[in-house]
Amino acid sequence: MRVLKSIFVLLITLTFSSAYGQYTEVINSNRPGVSKSAFSLGTGVVQFEAGAFTVKEEHVPLRYEVSGFGLDFAIRYGVLFDQLEFSLDGVYQNDNITFNNAAIPVENKRSNFKNITLGAKYLVYDPYKNVEEAKPNLYSYHANRTFQWKSLIPAVAVYAGANFDTKDNPYTAPGIKGFSPKIMVATQNNFNGGWVFVTNFILDRIGTDYSDFQYILTLTHSFTPQWVVFGETQGISSDFYADNLLRFGGAYLWTKDFQLDANIAFNTKDTPTVFNIAFGASYRLDFHKDKKIDNGNSLEDEQKRNKRKDKKKKKKKDDFDDSDSDNL
Repeated sequence: MRVLKSIFVLLITLTFSSAYGQYTEVINSNRPGVSKSAFSLGTGVVQFEAGAFTVKEEHVPLRYEVSGFGLDFAIRYGVLFDQLEFSLDGVYQNDNITFNNAAIPVENKRSNFKNITLGAKYLVYDPYKNVEEAKPNLYSYHANRTFQWKSLIPAVAVYAGANFDTKDNPYTAPGIKGFSPKIMVATQNNFNGGWVFVTNFILDRIGTDYSDFQYILTLTHSFTPQWVVFGETQGISSDFYADNLLRFGGAYLWTKDFQLDANIAFNTKDTPTVFNIAFGASYRLDFHKDKKIDNGNSLEDEQKRNKRKDKKKKKKKDDFDDSDSDNL
C-alpha cells in the first residue's frame, strides 16, 4: 500500500509540474489538430512537426471533384524568454481537379503551397505560474479530479506573422500575392482529469481583398501518459471561401521527445464536401537549461559571508585593543 501511495504521489507531482510551466519534460506538440497552444516550448527547444494527408472534395452545384494529397509542416523554436516562440508553418498540396459540367470531363493538375507563414507567439498571461496555488493535493485523488472554478481562467497568448503567397496560386483568391499580415489570440484551459481546451481566433491575409476570419476550438483528453484523443471544430469566413470543418483523432507519445498522430477531417456541406485522412509526427531537440536561481545559499556566497564576518570580528578586536591602550 505504501508503494502504491508513493507512486500515486509521484505521478500527480510530475503531471502538474509539467502542466504548469512553459518547458515540459515531454514534447508539447500542436498536432494532431490545427490549433496552436497558448504555451510556448521553452528556451533552447527546437521542434519539428509534420504530416501527410489525403485530399477528397466534391462540389455538387459546380460539378467538380478534387483528389490528391498534401503535406504540412511546422518548425518551432523557443528562444530568449520562456514565453516567446518563433515558428515557420506551411501546407503544400498536389491534386487533380476534374470538371464534370461538360460532355467530356476536363482534368487539371495543380500543386503549390496553400500557405507559408513566419511568425512569433508570446504568452501574455499565465494563470498557472503561481506554483503554490496550482500544486495538487497529494493525498486526495478525488480532490485532484473535481472541477475547480479558477481553471475557467485561461492562459492567453498573442501571435503575429507574415504570409508569403506566390503569384497565380491555384489555392488562393485572385490577386493574392506577396506578403500579408496574420494575427491571432490563443487561449488554453488545463482542467483536472487530463482535459485541455484550446481556442484560436485568427485574422488572416489582412489588408488584401480577401482577408478572412477563422476560429478553432480544440478539446483534448489524455487517458494515459501516452494516449490522447481530441475533437476540433474550425470555422472559416471570407468572400473567397467559407467552411466549417470537424476533426477527430488521437496521438501516441512514443518517447518523451517523439509523438505520432492520426486524424480525420470532414464537413457537412456540399460546396464542396471535404474528407481528409491525416498521419503525422512530432520530434523535438531539447537543449533547455533551467535558469539558476541565486538564493544566496551557494558555497561561494557562504565563503563571502564568512570572510565578511571574520573582517568584522578582526575590526572589533582591533578597536578593543586600541581602547585598552588609550586607557593605559
